[in-house]
Amino acid sequence: MNRFLQIAAVCASLLASSAGAQDYQTGLAGLKVVDPHVGRPLAGYVWYPTTATAGVATHHANPVWAGIEAIEDAAIAEGRFPLVVLSHGMYGNAMNQSWLASRLARMGYVVAAVNHPGTSTWARDADDARRLWERPRDLSRLIDYMLSTSAHAGSIDPDRIFMAGHSLGGFTAVALAGGRYDGEAFDGFCGDHPGELVCGIFDGWNVGKTPEDRAEMAADLSDPRIRGIAVFDLGGTQTFSRSSLGQIKTPLLVFGAPEDIDGSGLDLDVESRALVAALPKTGVTYLEPADLAHFDFLGECTANAIAILKDEEPDDVFVCVDGTDDRRALHDMIADAVAAFFAGQ
Repeated sequence: MNRFLQIAAVCASLLASSAGAQDYQTGLAGLKVVDPHVGRPLAGYVWYPTTATAGVATHHANPVWAGIEAIEDAAIAEGRFPLVVLSHGMYGNAMNQSWLASRLARMGYVVAAVNHPGTSTWARDADDARRLWERPRDLSRLIDYMLSTSAHAGSIDPDRIFMAGHSLGGFTAVALAGGRYDGEAFDGFCGDHPGELVCGIFDGWNVGKTPEDRAEMAADLSDPRIRGIAVFDLGGTQTFSRSSLGQIKTPLLVFGAPEDIDGSGLDLDVESRALVAALPKTGVTYLEPADLAHFDFLGECTANAIAILKDEEPDDVFVCVDGTDDRRALHDMIADAVAAFFAGQ
């Protein structure tokens, strides 16, 4: 069985329920969330369905990343649409899942993403990075903005709000679902697993090092407005208390990525598989396509990406291995599975 057919077979039941979705063009606009009471301005993008056809152009592209086709500042289509908010991974940005946002917009979703201060590509302030409890709050603030003062507020159905997060964004997603940080248990895990990836990252960022920070991290950061969450190869499962994971009621679609291209990926036995084992037995769908790699949740790479990275960033070549046609097939599968999952909630 070739790679595309193998992946399609994994999700056949989910794909079937997404058939017949209306096709739109993708509209694209920038967004800014500024709250005078919160010194943490957020910037990002919103993708949305439009019936406009003129002005299609390539956006979010560079010599490494292929970008998407969208119509900037087009009028949103008539109707009320579900909202999806996205959370990028460590040192990623609001464009990382533009491929997913564009596909969902064409299916009739409004999608919004922001750059998380401290852990995004161009904002790596150490004090912001240690305040990881702000990441789920960023998404709750984004939902507030999209429902109230955004240009698209009147087109969003407040009863159909969803979320997806990749890697550290998956940690953010689980916190929004109701996972509660457990500093003592995490310390014990890291003591028993020296060199474990997330332990090193959190230690380097000074996460939870003071009683005050531990209290903030351990707070209830859930958002009951979110009706379903897609978790993309998360990192940070072991930071959450097992009791809180076992009490999560929000339906979850969890993707694990077993293909470890460069040998330094996340250990599924302590991340995605461990998460699913700790969650309730109902309301959880787990998918682990054999050829899915952690960085397949980033955008599609250009034909010249590998050569450019070898010359300019040789340590980052792995992010574009199998990053063209193979990744495009994976993106189609993931987007269809996510849309079908959300449609079923």
